[in-house]
Amino acid sequence: MRLADGRLLLQTVDFFTPIVDDPYDFGRIAAANSLSDIYAMGGQPLFALNIVGFPINELPHATLTAILQGGIDKAREAGIAIVGGHSIDDKEPKYGLVVTGEVQEDQLLANSGARPGDRLILTKPLGTGIIATAIKRGVAHSETIAAATEVMGTLNNHAADAARIAGAHAVTDITGFGLLGHLAELCRASGVSTEIDFDALRFLPQTEELLKQNILPGGTRRNLEYATGFTRFADHLSQNQRLLAADAQTSGGLLVAVNPADATRFQNEFQRLSGQPPMVIGELVPTSDPLITVH
Repeated sequence: MRLADGRLLLQTVDFFTPIVDDPYDFGRIAAANSLSDIYAMGGQPLFALNIVGFPINELPHATLTAILQGGIDKAREAGIAIVGGHSIDDKEPKYGLVVTGEVQEDQLLANSGARPGDRLILTKPLGTGIIATAIKRGVAHSETIAAATEVMGTLNNHAADAARIAGAHAVTDITGFGLLGHLAELCRASGVSTEIDFDALRFLPQTEELLKQNILPGGTRRNLEYATGFTRFADHLSQNQRLLAADAQTSGGLLVAVNPADATRFQNEFQRLSGQPPMVIGELVPTSDPLITVH
């Protein structure tokens, strides 16, 4: 919504059921996920409201307290307060935020400005959908859970800052539709196509091992089925590798399209701010059929 003085008001809402067993970690992951759309638009969050569903007579009140504290602490890390919200008695716990933010109109980042020749950069490893399913089945290693929790609980603020500094042409965040689904939205909105280097993708630990055990969410299967309508995979890529590229993410990274001359600047800024190296996973090309090629 356009305000005075060239400012835009941004608002987003997101919530989901527990993705990890620890209630505090669930709260901070849900909050980070809810904040992500504000960062993907180049905005600064201003404040948030809680959305809570909880079986108040079936689970300890301390569990709800821990969920809410996780959200409070993640919001504090983002520099905002949670100023209220709404809760209902629900058989299955649910938590998330309504987040309000703002951005100057000339600094707004959208998914529609990518250009042929742009480098495509991803800021978080993939695999959270597969690992979340493994957690539910009790087969994820403790180190795997810790790594996935850390990634999902990480804000995308540093990625957004690096995108602004490097003059990114287009940005989107990677969530439930997976890398290929959200990339397709960026390509269609920008009128371009993409070539992806599968070997440039990084995955969380144990992800490939779990997939070999046929542990994956239904959303990942549906994502790949959908993606086959606009994606050409190289013949040497196995079915499991194709599923990895389509894995449904929770609180994933930002996908950034940036001029080749500014790609190194983005990489350096992101690593300086976050301490983590991003992935240059491909480049954008003039629009063609298929929309995405993975080789």
